[in-house]
Amino acid sequence: TPSAVQKIKQLLKDKPEHVGVKVGVRTRGCNGLSYTLEYTKSKGDSDEEVVQDGVRVFIEKKAQLTLLGTEMDYIEDKLSSEFVFNNPNIKGTCGCGESFNI
Repeated sequence: TPSAVQKIKQLLKDKPEHVGVKVGVRTRGCNGLSYTLEYTKSKGDSDEEVVQDGVRVFIEKKAQLTLLGTEMDYIEDKLSSEFVFNNPNIKGTCGCGESFNI
């Protein structure tokens, strides 16, 4: 989303050695999988690259099918600010929202 693009641009502004962010999934939490998000200095050989308004997002190979069709957003309210993934593939989530299953 435009909000996520702006936040990533802001975060990368002070990190000239990084070319974008990498999104992945890890086995974690009470429901199976959780998202990972980290700065990256280069595109991995098997990463899928998505460019949106000049922002580069790399998707790890093992996360590509899990994240197919997913929208990444950035939301700020009075209590928190976070990246949110709107994933149409999710079959269930845990009560705390930290993990999901496909």
